[in-house]
Amino acid sequence: MTRVPHILIVDDDPNIRSLLERFLSDEGFSVDTAASGALMRRLMADKAVDLVILDVIFPGEDGFEIARSLRRESDVGIIMLTTKIETSDQVVGLETGADDYVPKPFDLRVLLARVRSVLRRRRAERRAPKAETRKTAKFAGWRLDFGARELTSPRRERVRLTNAEYKLLAVLVGRAGEVLDRDELLSAVADRRWTPYDRSIDVLVAQLRQKIEADPKSPRMIKTVRSAGYTFVVEVEP
Repeated sequence: MTRVPHILIVDDDPNIRSLLERFLSDEGFSVDTAASGALMRRLMADKAVDLVILDVIFPGEDGFEIARSLRRESDVGIIMLTTKIETSDQVVGLETGADDYVPKPFDLRVLLARVRSVLRRRRAERRAPKAETRKTAKFAGWRLDFGARELTSPRRERVRLTNAEYKLLAVLVGRAGEVLDRDELLSAVADRRWTPYDRSIDVLVAQLRQKIEADPKSPRMIKTVRSAGYTFVVEVEP
């Protein structure tokens, strides 16, 4: 018999908790709620949780920090709910390791579709073989180690990349010479769809250029293709 997915709603608004608990329970999920990160951790210590629906704004510890701690300790699915829609917040949401980012107010049916999508993806990841061969790629004197997730400069200095920056560089290097649109890049970085108002990929590209380009304002490796996306134009040695 298939186990019913267990969802934990973490929000300090009792109305949101009650609404989502009723709705998701009616859709066949097992649902618990928590009003804080501390209560969330106590519940997760006692029960297996498949997905956390997490608000961003809390008194004290914010949702981004809670998501970071969750991702360090668990592969649980994470959907973040927020009234904040600035590009910087979208990028922070990517960096926390959250699976999806849903602005308030939201349509319940849309949220349900996101919930089911994240649960399917997490199940597939758990079933996939974990063996990973250590491979590297070299370009313009740089060295990217896919196994260690490390980038080394031509001066043999290790360059720190955030998780999202690493994923972005890995897909650009892995598909060098191809024009990749923002939808493809966001799917690779966060496994979610791009929308015309989402500037998170553009911000990530700018951050990455600051770290690998001699002149980020006149990039020679990551080129912008107008109305199309981005392409990595440097020859890559496997």
